[in-house]
Amino acid sequence: MNTRYPAIFDPQEPSGFCVKFVDMPEIFTEGETVEECLFNGSEVLSGMLEIYLEDGKDIPLPSENVKDAYYIAPDVKIQSALLVRWARGDRSLAEIARALETSWPAAQRLEDPHHWATLKQLDKAAAALGKKLVLSLE
Repeated sequence: MNTRYPAIFDPQEPSGFCVKFVDMPEIFTEGETVEECLFNGSEVLSGMLEIYLEDGKDIPLPSENVKDAYYIAPDVKIQSALLVRWARGDRSLAEIARALETSWPAAQRLEDPHHWATLKQLDKAAAALGKKLVLSLE
């Protein structure tokens, strides 16, 4: 599963860019340089996804192969919470807690953007969800 969202950088007058996320048009930011846009994009994406996770809002999967898009990832806590939520699908947290042999609050923390899940917890959750945890450095 991919957590990098496509964003289009529209040039602005007299300088800079407006950053618009393809899958979530309500999320946008700006920057003077591409590097600043990438940084600001990650910040605003992380903040909004945190709110969506807290509110239980449906979060779309990122589109792939968007022409001329920059792909921006939210921070790592948001990524792990998103991946667990998407992998869980329609299964209840109680069902996941039973599969992990843990409490409901402990299972819920896996989807909490304020909680740092350990690699051991994420690996165990992935296995319980029929998935495999794969790490990547970019």
